Amino acid sequence: MAKIGLFYATESGTTKKVAKLIAKEFGEGEVTLHDVAKASADDLGKYEAIILGMPTMGMGELPEVLDTFLPNLDEVDWGSKRVALFGLGNQEDYPDEFVDAIGIMYKKFKKKGVIPVGTWPTDGYTFTKSKAVINGAFAGLVIDHDNQEDLTPQRVKDWVGTVKPVLLGIAAAA
Repeated sequence: MAKIGLFYATESGTTKKVAKLIAKEFGEGEVTLHDVAKASADDLGKYEAIILGMPTMGMGELPEVLDTFLPNLDEVDWGSKRVALFGLGNQEDYPDEFVDAIGIMYKKFKKKGVIPVGTWPTDGYTFTKSKAVINGAFAGLVIDHDNQEDLTPQRVKDWVGTVKPVLLGIAAAA
């Protein structure tokens, strides 16, 4: 069984595409994909590490399917699990709530005693405000597939290079 469960919420299919890119970058056998619309607390409990991906909907909201999935988080022992987040948003059309879903989920995990890993720099994005900015960086990988699709593969590669050792529990080289 893979060590990392990658759970994603998607409306248009773009988050699923990015989830597949992330899984491919991790390498064969490391990540198992789960659509949150079909996932359960038992699915979450199977993994040492979780990646959760979601788009930000409307005016800075979680997708409905993720809202429905949230009660599953209460049924999991998060004590030793590692979590990383990624999110999709549109900085041009929604500059005041850009990738807010990452920030919403960051706070939910923090309340469970888990501080998500895999912060991402705000450089290269143009937005007014975002709930996803924590201590000057995004709380997870940010993808603007609508306006910066050409940057997505490199952003995924760079982020996976950062979170892979942490999520797999490999000590970083000194």
